[in-house]
Amino acid sequence: MRSIQKIAAIAGILAPIVAFTCILLAVASYPNFSWTNNALSDLGIISGITGPLFNFGLCACGFLSLIFALAGLFFYFGKNWTGKLGTAVFAAASLSLVCVGIFNESFSPFHYLFSVAFFVLLPISLLIIAGAFAVKRQSKTALYTLLVALLAAIPWVLYFVVHYVPGVAIPETISGVAGAVWIVALGYMLLTVNQAVKEK
Repeated sequence: MRSIQKIAAIAGILAPIVAFTCILLAVASYPNFSWTNNALSDLGIISGITGPLFNFGLCACGFLSLIFALAGLFFYFGKNWTGKLGTAVFAAASLSLVCVGIFNESFSPFHYLFSVAFFVLLPISLLIIAGAFAVKRQSKTALYTLLVALLAAIPWVLYFVVHYVPGVAIPETISGVAGAVWIVALGYMLLTVNQAVKEK
């Protein structure tokens, strides 16, 4: 079981690295992309290398995040049902991200529905997981997770309240980076816990 959790932790660390590498390469391959006027998903329907590269990044990230959730976090929380609930919601967000990559903007309305599901479920899952860490008396990790959840949600609240940019690429990126920073930190934490148990 420890080896599976180690693989899950590594998957969590790799997930955002793969995603943002593919996204940035896709952006670099398409000079017409605008951070203020476009959605990131607009890259997914561009011909040539851009579309496949972008969609692969989302699918790979979602799949690796799903492994992290189901084989890592789920077992880490043990009998903590708040943690298991948060993990299940995070897994649903990860699966939604896979579907965003599979069903690009050509698949209306599915792409929109999966995109909304991802960006809604991500902060909700983190809020629940923050509560789970609080129950485990891991106050620093709980506070960190809560702050990341707020950072993932606030760009969207501001977007709909003041509409600070025409397109959604910026709120998508801020929210995505927030989730990326969190999953890398939690992946490292799981690796550390796994190593500590192994050395006992």
